Formats: sequence, structure tokens, C-alpha cells
Amino acid sequence: MPSDTRSISKLPIVGAPAPAVRRRHPEWIRVVLPTKRTYFDVRAMVQELELNTVCESASCPNIGECWSRRSLTIMILGDICTRSCRFCDVATGRPLPPDADEPRRVGEMLSRLDLEHTVITCVDRDDLPDGGAGHWAETIREVKARCGDMTLEVLTGDFQGKTELLDIVLEAKPDVFSHNLETVPRLSREVRVQARYPRSFRVLQHAHARGAITKTGLMLGLGETLDEVREVMRDVRDLGVDILTLGQYLQPSPSHLPIARYVPPQEFDELRAYADELRFPHTESGPLVRSSYHADGQADLVRRIKSAKQ
Repeated sequence: MPSDTRSISKLPIVGAPAPAVRRRHPEWIRVVLPTKRTYFDVRAMVQELELNTVCESASCPNIGECWSRRSLTIMILGDICTRSCRFCDVATGRPLPPDADEPRRVGEMLSRLDLEHTVITCVDRDDLPDGGAGHWAETIREVKARCGDMTLEVLTGDFQGKTELLDIVLEAKPDVFSHNLETVPRLSREVRVQARYPRSFRVLQHAHARGAITKTGLMLGLGETLDEVREVMRDVRDLGVDILTLGQYLQPSPSHLPIARYVPPQEFDELRAYADELRFPHTESGPLVRSSYHADGQADLVRRIKSAKQ
């Protein structure tokens, strides 16, 4: 699952009265209270079409900003995950069978929003023989049919490393294939309990070999060192990963992994500069950056990368 964690209600709000107790988060971890009509319009559409979003299910701190721009990240295959990653606020348990009508409703939602670029993600479905790959492919085809001018990014799980299932998704031709490494190898088993770092690396490697534009993301502040982060950045760039996101981990609840360190904005700036040295075509790096942060404005970027690959 992507690294979009922590409810907007649990973060300091710009313009709100000063709390009676000392602020838990540093000054640079702040979000804006949603007040625009577009935010409430998007929420109403999500409810009307009975869709799930990672914005809500994973308690993303940027929901107010993004929904006010009519940008959101739809989450398919239900709202219950078969995995229990220790950073993620999505519920773990036994999911319901996939909703066969969901791809149509996803396509309808995105056609109403009239976006230039969007991201769709999912819960992990290790309970399904194909890991949800067929449902993914049907969703991609439905969105492409209804939103022909929009570029589409898919943020998937690892399909337990089964490349034949990855190929089902890739053959539906998403414009960007994204899979998050989430953290450095040393911490991977603790952070992503059922996932394996080498397996995730092979997923990105396979997608790149198939000619896909590839993307991955890391959360910082879990106990990694900057040298470890730079090493991962070098490894994924050598692999050919095109787009990188770096953001601050925020603990969704006391039962999740604690924050080891708040990474100051200047370190995120330094890592972005290092990514530029490594010649990543695009990097988002900052405390509140999440997997799909500002992705709605990346249509031209995706087209440029796609043209360069051809």
C-alpha cells in the first residue's frame, strides 16, 4: 500500500486557534482546513458512486488540498487489506469479493472530474488467485475508454512477485506503473510485514523491462540513515525508475510504528538535489509528500517521459 497516512483531523490546521498544549508536530507539518466548495463536491461524488479512496482510508494529510483541486486517489478492490503493514491506516482483515461494477463507477467518477492525470491504487488482495490483476485490468480499460485524454497512473501491490499477474496489469497499458518500496532494505521487514524488499525491487525491474514508466516512493523518519536513502535512490535510478517521491512518515495511531525522527525541509531539499544529480526525470520531496502528491499536474511530464522512451 502507498504511504499516505494520518488523518487530517489529527494535524495542526492553518488558521485554527492555538492549542492549549504544545504542538506535537514541528511547524513544517501543517495542513489547510478544507473550505472550498469543490472539496465537498468531490466528497459527495465519492459517496454517491460508493467508491473508496486512499485519501480517506489511509488518512492522508493532503485530502483538503487535493480534493479542493478535484484531485483524488481512488482505491479499488475494497477497503480491507490482506496485509498488515505497520505504517498504514487501511484496515486489515478478510475482504469481500471484488465488486464487478466497480470499474464502471471508477470510470464514471473520473470522467466527471475531467482530470488531465490521476492515480488509482488498491488494497493488497492475497486472497484472490490473481491478486486482483484481472480487476485492475478491467478498471484500466474502463477508465481509458471513458477518459481518453487523461493519463493514468496505477499504484499496485507486489502480486507476490508473480510476473504473469503483473503482465495482466501492464498489458492494459496504464501510462505509469507505480510500486512503493516504502523504506530502506534494513527496515523493510519491520515496516512491511508480509512484503519483501527484493520482491518489490523485482516488480519495478520487470515493469521497467516491459517498457513502462515506473515510479516508487519512500517514507522517511522510520529510523533510516541518509546514506541508506541515497543508496536506494542510486539503486532505483540504475534500474531505470523515472519518478521518485520522498515524504515524512506520520504515525496514524499509537498502535502503528512510532516516528523515529522528523526530517527537516532542508534535508528533503538536499535529497531532491541529489535526485537531480542522479537524473531522475521527476522527484517530489518534502515533509507532506505522498505517493500521489501533485500527480494531477503531471500529465505533460508523463507524456514527455513516454516520448523519450519511444
